[in-house]
Amino acid sequence: MDGPTSRILAEHTTLRVGGAADSWMIASSEADLCAAVRECDADGVPVLLLGGGSNLLVADDGFRGRVVQVATHGREVVEEGDDSVTLRLAAGEVWDDIVLWAVGHGWTGVEALSGIPGLVGATPLQNVGAYGQDVAQTVVSVRALDRTTGDVVELSETECGFGYRTSRFKTDPDRWVILGATMRLGTSGTGRIGYPELARELGAAVGAPAPVAAIRDAVLKLRGRKGMVLAADDHDTWSAGSFFTNPIVAPETAAELTADCPRYAAAEGVKLSAAWLIGHAGIEPGFGLRSDAPARISSRHTLALTNRGGATAEDLLELARAVRDRVRDTFGITLEPEPRLVNCAL
Repeated sequence: MDGPTSRILAEHTTLRVGGAADSWMIASSEADLCAAVRECDADGVPVLLLGGGSNLLVADDGFRGRVVQVATHGREVVEEGDDSVTLRLAAGEVWDDIVLWAVGHGWTGVEALSGIPGLVGATPLQNVGAYGQDVAQTVVSVRALDRTTGDVVELSETECGFGYRTSRFKTDPDRWVILGATMRLGTSGTGRIGYPELARELGAAVGAPAPVAAIRDAVLKLRGRKGMVLAADDHDTWSAGSFFTNPIVAPETAAELTADCPRYAAAEGVKLSAAWLIGHAGIEPGFGLRSDAPARISSRHTLALTNRGGATAEDLLELARAVRDRVRDTFGITLEPEPRLVNCAL
């Protein structure tokens, strides 16, 4: 475990904003990760767990505490049957490397989650999802440090409290440190197309079967066209991905919208398209608050807020507030941010 140092968070987040932390430690093993957090908790030092930095908006003032960077590694097959395989993954493994590994073996269940930046530990926290799949569909259990007791526990899929882009780890972020996940995947080599846009890309119907490699390739093409695959020379990818979650509203609220607004059944009501709401509130791709604004909506779609170079965290927050307020004023629906906001707020 590397000792405390000071680093600038902008150098470790995909939005490329954020000031310095008071101190910084790199945890390369589960034991080091637990020890670092327990030490901070015992000393009353605030902790910011850092993975791939792809879902963080950190204030220009930085973080008054210690960053603990998760750099743990480990992937293994713990059980393999005729129709499924069970994997144990460390939190610090790069998520898309795991997807590529799975697809290369013909394992099914995560192929539509290709190209998503970040580490394994963030995927159950956010219940990461895309193109008809989400992590909750494959998680068997999550291994975590419970900071209230100091114990390492194994939480079942049911105990994880998964919901749309959420989990008990997200709703109680100061309690849990995700150390790893156990996932069960199919072994048929054939996935199911679970999303209309993906179906169109593959020239097939929703629900139709397709090889997992073909699904991965199609998802990467779709994400690439939207600037959602990280590239250092592409400012559309200097983002935190989709900045706002798709809102879930009461059926009567959804009924007030025009028929062309995409909507999907959800356990809590009706899920609407945040991208549609933003676009129909008059905000187009490339929108900025000023002609020379360094923070702008992606030039390719309306869900990503991007740093065009030289943007500050406050520039991005100002843009996010303007988008949220325009949608609320137009439709009476308040969008909620998906990234974690550190030492700042909308």
